[in-house]
Amino acid sequence: MTELYPEIEPYESGRLKVSDLHELHYELIGNPKGKPAVYLHGGPGSGCNPYYRRYFNPEKYLLVMFDQRGCGKSTPHNELRENTTQLLVSDIERLREHLGIKQWLVYGSSWGSTLALAYAQAHPQVVTEMVMSGIFLGSKEEVSWLYQSGANAMFPDYWEDFISVIDEEERHDMLAAYHRKFTQAPKAEQLRAAKAWSLWEARLLKLNLDPDLEKEFIADEFAIAHARIECHYFTNDCFLKPGQLIAGVERIKDIPAVVVNGRYDMICPPKYAWKLHKAWPKSKIIIAPAAAHSGRDIPNQQALIAALDNFVAV
Repeated sequence: MTELYPEIEPYESGRLKVSDLHELHYELIGNPKGKPAVYLHGGPGSGCNPYYRRYFNPEKYLLVMFDQRGCGKSTPHNELRENTTQLLVSDIERLREHLGIKQWLVYGSSWGSTLALAYAQAHPQVVTEMVMSGIFLGSKEEVSWLYQSGANAMFPDYWEDFISVIDEEERHDMLAAYHRKFTQAPKAEQLRAAKAWSLWEARLLKLNLDPDLEKEFIADEFAIAHARIECHYFTNDCFLKPGQLIAGVERIKDIPAVVVNGRYDMICPPKYAWKLHKAWPKSKIIIAPAAAHSGRDIPNQQALIAALDNFVAV
């Protein structure tokens, strides 16, 4: 099956306190006795979306979804303190132990693929399989492509809107300029910048423009957490050493993995998925035709659902 499964609600939701400051919201979906899987959302800072529950066969999977620090229903909202890749990796493992899950499949899309790789490399013994899409390795090159020089050549009209909130003399380093906005400007100015940042990303997510997705991304609560947390991570090189995730493939080389990337992904170009695959010969790579970054583009969606179905095939 490569169609979405029916809409489904969690059979259980809960909270997990992971520090004196942060508390995570999580939910359990599907079959309590099914194959455990954890869904790692993108951003960082976007939070979980019920749409992606429908990628997992509810009769065969016990799906765990949670909002990472600072976003979604986790608290405090829009919080940058105590928010690093290493702490998120620790949160995932703490959640697994809290739920009494021995091992699980790890699914990650976009930033979720970055986090999936970091988590699996830290805890390979608890990861049974991996499914990832829109591969992002957390490098300066990838960040520069999206926020300085690269994607702007393909979308000059949308780029003008993105840079419009930044003074002209600061545009030589858009990431640093946005970071100053998000950490030093008045709240109203932060929100305006967050909406411009999030709109830029929303416009590039799918092969065809999706007005509903744009509205979702520029909603106040979503935009401010999504943009500020992303900028926080990207300004800090995603709290990763240069080349760390490729160097760490040796630790996960025998874990079955499917890597999916849209051929026309302008947020995370397929060259990085290909780089990961070349370092990980046992991985299966699918460069989906007529698809951009979003898992909702049909060729991406079909490849991801097929991969997940294959890992629970009898």
